[in-house]
Amino acid sequence: VVGLRRGMSFVNMFGRHPECKLAAVCDTQPGLAERVARERDIPAAYLDFDKFIDHDLDIVVVAAPPMFHVSQSIAALKRGRHVLSEVPAVANIEECHALVQAVKESSGKYMMGANPNFWAFVESWREMVRQGRLGKVIYAEAEYIHDIPSLRRTSDGQPTWRADLAPIHYCTHSLGPILSLSDDRCVSAVGMHTGSNIDTEFGTVDMEVGLFKTEKGSVIKVLCGFSVKRPGFHYYSVYGTKGCLEKRRDSDRTIAYFEDIPNLQGMVDIPI
Repeated sequence: VVGLRRGMSFVNMFGRHPECKLAAVCDTQPGLAERVARERDIPAAYLDFDKFIDHDLDIVVVAAPPMFHVSQSIAALKRGRHVLSEVPAVANIEECHALVQAVKESSGKYMMGANPNFWAFVESWREMVRQGRLGKVIYAEAEYIHDIPSLRRTSDGQPTWRADLAPIHYCTHSLGPILSLSDDRCVSAVGMHTGSNIDTEFGTVDMEVGLFKTEKGSVIKVLCGFSVKRPGFHYYSVYGTKGCLEKRRDSDRTIAYFEDIPNLQGMVDIPI
């Protein structure tokens, strides 16, 4: 595991998994990797990524800040390692091309860590779509709003990568689950943002909305914002030709409407 802030969630998870063995950890903060390795009984700790990546590894979890995701993933893939990369996977189209090419040339597999795709209610919705309960998916919406000032600046007040990030670039929590339901992909996109009106010191964009057209003809709207003064939440709704599904903003409850259950609103508690 490289990157021991976000990466600690992976250290905790894989450290408890009976079929996994943590072989090495890496972080550029002096002493951090050594401390984690000592506390978790991990054989090796590195300050230097280039030395870490040459360790005898099967899988590399890339959890460093986003500006390193592509370079570290490619370095691992070139050595035949499997890669689990945190989101966002890339910062621009050029990095997309480089990463795809590295995956094609590598014997290792690459996976983006879009963990909302595996939430319980998303898995349930996916099964409903596969069963044909919704018919053809024609429209969907998703929102990820999360005011996280502590993550937009360091303890001494300096901006982090989140302060400069275009909110729609962190759309994986929203777009990923929607696309996974019908195994679809985006072919066109347009977007707008509100500008910087809240966290103006660093020019942080308040909110950004994207409108996507998919290969199968669906339309998807995604809203992302990380400085709006409201507690964090995820919202999803999916409309099909035979019914629709909606996750409420204020709870983890799914509201389902199906053609095969006329005049009935089915409400099911499916925890994340």
